[in-house]
Parts: sequence; structure tokens; C-alpha cells
Amino acid sequence: MSRRPRKTGFRRSFRPAAWLSRHAQAFFASLGRLARRPLGSLMTLAVLGIAIALPLSLHLLVNNLQQLAGNWDGAASISVFLKEGATPPQAAELARHLKARPDISSVQHITPEQAMAEFRQHSGFGDALDLLDSNPLPHVLLIQAADPNISPQQLKILLETLKKQPGVELALADMEWVQRFQGINRILQRATALLALLLALAVLLIIGNTVRLEIQSRRDEIEIIKLVGGSNTFIRRPFLYEGFWYGLLGGCIAIILIGLASLALQEPVRHLAELYQSHFRLGGLNLTTAALTLGLSILLGIGGAWTAVTQHLGRIDPSN
Repeated sequence: MSRRPRKTGFRRSFRPAAWLSRHAQAFFASLGRLARRPLGSLMTLAVLGIAIALPLSLHLLVNNLQQLAGNWDGAASISVFLKEGATPPQAAELARHLKARPDISSVQHITPEQAMAEFRQHSGFGDALDLLDSNPLPHVLLIQAADPNISPQQLKILLETLKKQPGVELALADMEWVQRFQGINRILQRATALLALLLALAVLLIIGNTVRLEIQSRRDEIEIIKLVGGSNTFIRRPFLYEGFWYGLLGGCIAIILIGLASLALQEPVRHLAELYQSHFRLGGLNLTTAALTLGLSILLGIGGAWTAVTQHLGRIDPSN
């Protein structure tokens, strides 16, 4: 009775050390090919970096506008005027009560004396104000909504709620400004998404065309590999790693460009904010956004290379 042979096909076909060695060789060989043609590679990477940086810069612009809206006293804010005769303790108690609401982020109490001093400083009617027997200005609460992107409908609901609070004479909100600002913000967000899609397609085409030229220049080598039994997976591997390097290095160039632009604009933006008595500072890329940019760039690089290799590798037939 013959013994049944042991199944060792998997161990023979897949050896981790050999698999890692082949991938490491293709990984560094593809980087070496980029280094052997520095001028052409640098020009391609520069185009990729600019294409990736454009939607990224618009994304940062939208984020900074949202941050500006949250820090600007005039954006999505409500002025609450208390009734005549309201005392400072009553105004302070109402301010504490409103600040505890989840839909309100901050409440600033302006006393009649503070309002008069500010009006005297900026109006230029100091001598005329001295003729008044009493201060006619009421207590005012400046209220900032918790959501900087609050919709006009939600702002109206909050406004009506504040009008019903005890001791409130009048509540006003600049609804027209909020609608305009949020309309501009939505347009920029939509433009950022469309530009990102278009430039992602451009990155795919650029990398795909670059890999296609590489395939054509190595046509004889590919035919020899096929003649000796090389599989399409073996032939495809170095081109995919080349797409990886294009995506990674292009994403790094884009991040560097955004960083340099942020540094160049930081001082002018700070100076402009100080002229408006604001503490706003231009925000740059955070680690999450940078990592996401690199990840998407790598995926685009591999995707463009895969498309080009799949399309052109099947056309190479060493028997012809």
C-alpha cells in the first residue's frame, strides 16, 4: 500500500523571506530609476505637487474662514438688550443662565457704563454726552452661537427663544450677514470638492502617462521576462512601486509648498488681524490632514500606475 504524499505546495510556492526580498528589490529599484533621471523626475514631481497643493490650499482657506467666523464677534452673534431699570446682578444672572445653554458658546455682558465709555471714545460726541442727566444705554448681552455654521433657520429659533427670556427688551441678529457668509463658505466648499476631483484625475493621468512611457522604454526587457516565464504580476510590481513613489513624493512636495505659503502669509495676516483688534492667526496643515494627503496621493499614484500597466502590458506579446 503506497503512502499518500504530503501536501507541501503552499510552503514551496510561498516563502515569506523570498517574497519580502522580491518586494524590497522592486521597491528600491523603482526609486533608483527615478534617481537616474533626476531632471525628468523632478519636473513630474513638481507638477504633481502643484496639482495636489491647489485643492489642499482651498481646503485650508475654507477651514480658516470657518475659524474666523467662530472668532469674529459679528458672525452668527446676537445682541440682547435688557429692559430699562435692570440691575447688574439681574444682568449677570441672566448671562450665567444663557451661557449654560448648549447652543450658546459665550456671553459677554456690557454694562451701561462700558457702553457709554465705548460710545464716547468712538463717536466723537463726548461734549454732547456730558449734557445728559443720566445714562440712557441699557445692559447688553453679546451672545455667540455654539455652531459657527448655524443655519439662518436655527438662528431665528435661538433669537425667538432669547426674546422670551425675563428682562429682555429686544434681541437682534445680523441674519443677512450670516446668510452671505455661509453662502460664500458653501460655494468655496463645493469649488474645493470639484477642483479636488479634477486634479485627482489629472494626477492619475500624469502618473499613468509617465508609467506608460516607462513601459515603452522597457519593452524589450518585458518581452524577455515573458519569454523566460515571468508572470504579469512580476512585471507589474516595479511599475506599481514607481507609482507609489510618484504619489508619496508628490504629496510631500505639496505639503512643503503649503507650509511655505503659510509661513509667507502668516505675518501679513497677523498684522491685518491686529488692525481689526482680532487675535486670529492663520492655521496651517495639521498632522491628520497631512497624513490623509499623503495617503490619498499614494493611492492616486498606485491607481495611475495600475491603470497604465493593465492597459499596455497585455499588448506586449513576445511571440510577435
